[in-house]
Amino acid sequence: TIKTYSDFTIPYPYPVAQSIEAANGMEYPMICFNYGRTDADGTYSESTKNGMLGVVIHEVGHNFFPMIVNSDERQWTWMDEGLNSFVEYLTEELWDNKFPSKKGPAYTIVPYMKLPKDQLEPIMSNSENIVQFGPNAYSKPATGLNILRETIMGRELFDYAFKEYSRRWAFKHPTPADLFRTMEDASGEDLDWFWRGWFYGTDPVDISLDSVRYAKPSFANTANGGNRMGNRPAGPRVEPPAVNAFEDISKIRNRENSNIKFYTDRDLAARDFYWKYDRGMVVIDTSLNAKPQVQPARLPMEEFTEEEKAKYGNKFFYELSFSNKGGLVMPIIVEFTFKDGTKSIDRIPAQIWRLNEQKTSKFYVQDKEVASIKLDPMRETADIDETNNVWGGGEKASKFQMFKARAGGAPARGQSVGSNPMQLEKKSK
Repeated sequence: TIKTYSDFTIPYPYPVAQSIEAANGMEYPMICFNYGRTDADGTYSESTKNGMLGVVIHEVGHNFFPMIVNSDERQWTWMDEGLNSFVEYLTEELWDNKFPSKKGPAYTIVPYMKLPKDQLEPIMSNSENIVQFGPNAYSKPATGLNILRETIMGRELFDYAFKEYSRRWAFKHPTPADLFRTMEDASGEDLDWFWRGWFYGTDPVDISLDSVRYAKPSFANTANGGNRMGNRPAGPRVEPPAVNAFEDISKIRNRENSNIKFYTDRDLAARDFYWKYDRGMVVIDTSLNAKPQVQPARLPMEEFTEEEKAKYGNKFFYELSFSNKGGLVMPIIVEFTFKDGTKSIDRIPAQIWRLNEQKTSKFYVQDKEVASIKLDPMRETADIDETNNVWGGGEKASKFQMFKARAGGAPARGQSVGSNPMQLEKKSK
């Protein structure tokens, strides 16, 4: 624990770190108490082992958050419990690649994110006002930081910024704004959209693959300068004066203010034809506006060269349309499975939602025909509805299968319940 936490934050500065067995877990500077004991015969269940490892890592880790990086636990519980749970997750993963971590992987927070809005509070809530204390102060902050690290920023950039936060605020009293500001400042990334959605809101992630438009290129009817756009109206032959239909209050007040002298009044040379036209000082027969003309489009269809036909003839074109049904924007991770069995993944940054947070689309040119498409195949974004993430082949799980998948899972850490394979193996000898 001390080594891994030091690698991700700052070198451990205290002379000792003691972990004492007790009935519950609690932390103090340089000493903590942790549960988890063997059975009378010296064996132990796997849940006891994993629970003990988790609580020892967590409570010893509190030496870093909030003992060294000294945030206000009463005001912002998540700043020590959430950050500590995140580094606990990193430590568990480096302890054993098969360790069944409960806080950190994005998919583990989905049941909480699915709850009705009246059962949720933003992470940025005072600790006294939190109903779902465990998910809100521990799991959701840890998961958010892991999504930043694995999916949004990348490990190298995130680790540098998080380490810089720990260095800057060691033995000081950071607030949430200090964490947010340091992560952006050290990484050079604009993460405002993420802090706003994940920490200040309760919207879940639910990105839907609404439709897939598929096409193969055709080179028919492209010769002889075919007209790409057809005939179109030429529009009015004479434009009316370009003045606003409604005279706004600024124009009225400017005109009534005797201290304002317009430039076109100060310099008569600036009064061109349209200054007079807009004021009705030039009379034009605008009745011609009622007689629109039709003229051919100016974009003729050119014939493709043989080189262009060879370049595009065997391509496959796909336009994917997405909608943000949950409300929380995230990067879009698209997995293509081709008909030859191969796969490829495209990671679209969250900035694709910048101009429209509700709907967006992406166009692809593929060398091979696509058999199926799946969003978030590694369950990185905590998407609460995976049924709208798929297009094409692949069997969808039934509701019964999905229920069975959710019902599983190990008991809470430190519990010695269920079978004890170590004990059974010992008895068989």
